[in-house]
Amino acid sequence: MRVLGIDPGLRNLGWGVIESDGTRLRHVANGVCTSKPGELAGRLLSLHDQLTDVFHRYQPDTAAVEQTFVNKDAVATLKLGQARAIALLVPAQFGLPIGEYAPNAVKKTVVGVGHADKKQIDHMVRLQLPGCQIAGPDAADALAIAICHSFFARQPVATEKARA
Repeated sequence: MRVLGIDPGLRNLGWGVIESDGTRLRHVANGVCTSKPGELAGRLLSLHDQLTDVFHRYQPDTAAVEQTFVNKDAVATLKLGQARAIALLVPAQFGLPIGEYAPNAVKKTVVGVGHADKKQIDHMVRLQLPGCQIAGPDAADALAIAICHSFFARQPVATEKARA
């Protein structure tokens, strides 16, 4: 199964592709789609086009997107929600099933601790995908989301708990 993990962001949208065969994982690719400050519609279109290109190049079988949480800045939360909509829209356009996971569930699955920091996530992703060159923290998070999805795809009952 080829899994695309997506870490939504308006400025930097991380993505990572892995192949999962039972408990074996293999890194395929990772990167970051970026948008430059400016008109919101243009930024969203840019993210859509870049993510669509990732789909054409790597042809995933399924996708997983990190759920967002509400923070103190309502405007930033709304913009992140719009970037997340792109992260959900593109896989849907390709007819793929999409898993959605809470940030703590991703961290607990990959690191073993629900409040892990970025360095811990990067370290554990590198351990689980040896030789992987990670394009940055957003790509590491996206690979962690893909790893989480591959784990829960093997355990359907646990998937519902992770999504809650």
